[in-house]
Amino acid sequence: MKKAYVFPGQGAQFSGMGKDLYENSAEAKALFEQANDILGFRITDIMFEGTADELKQTKVTQPAVFLHSVILAKTLGDSFKPDMVAGHSLGEFSALVAAGAMTFEDGLKLVSQRAMAMQKACEITPSTMAAVLNLDDKTVEDICEATEGVVVAANYNCPGQLVISGETPAVERACEALKAAGAKRALILPVGGAFHSPMMEPAREELAAAIEATTFKQPVCPVYQNVTATAVTAPDEIKQNLIKQLTAPVKWTQSVQNMVADGATEFIEVGPGNVLQGLVKKIDSSVSTGAAS
Repeated sequence: MKKAYVFPGQGAQFSGMGKDLYENSAEAKALFEQANDILGFRITDIMFEGTADELKQTKVTQPAVFLHSVILAKTLGDSFKPDMVAGHSLGEFSALVAAGAMTFEDGLKLVSQRAMAMQKACEITPSTMAAVLNLDDKTVEDICEATEGVVVAANYNCPGQLVISGETPAVERACEALKAAGAKRALILPVGGAFHSPMMEPAREELAAAIEATTFKQPVCPVYQNVTATAVTAPDEIKQNLIKQLTAPVKWTQSVQNMVADGATEFIEVGPGNVLQGLVKKIDSSVSTGAAS
């Protein structure tokens, strides 16, 4: 009976997120105020009262989801006893901080730098992502490979749900081919660019220097990282996987399968929304899921 804590990524944000934590916990309030100081603007105002459009700003979205997740984990106190952790894309940074692999301050600074670096990379070439439903992974991978231009499998979310990523014309061509191959849907997503694809190479280079300069420690439990989908505890290995993460696919399906194989019977989502609980259930319906509170 092992407990896995999972941390959501970009897209889980909502207006009002974290407000209850701020109002009901002195520890949470102090951490939120520290975050305002580190970021140089009052992100709490946007998190608690902002519109959906304001929350979608690059400098806000990723730090907001990270803060909600990490501060919630910290307020759990002694009841936060993970046997293993994982995070979806951005959520991997939350998972690493919650598991003690890096400090709150360092995690927030890296997440903020990551958001800005990704934004810059998005502005270089028109790029996008698309959700593909009801096709097996191999078919999607083969069609991406056969499509002219840069397009790759980016997020293995659950069986029958894969996100592809790349240059806009290549993604559009791949979507037509995927529909012809029997995809129930191949839908362009409203995102800023091609995350987890070679299009993020400029961002990876920029973030690599910041990650290299950050101190990592051994986490309190194994972290199942997106790049490998396997349990990692060595600080140097965690660093290298984190650097690769921006241009490599998020192996979420494989991560959850490996966590279950390693004994996880309960998955607890820490942060805004409940997307990961749904994905975990689709990957393995035998486990129990819930939200941290």
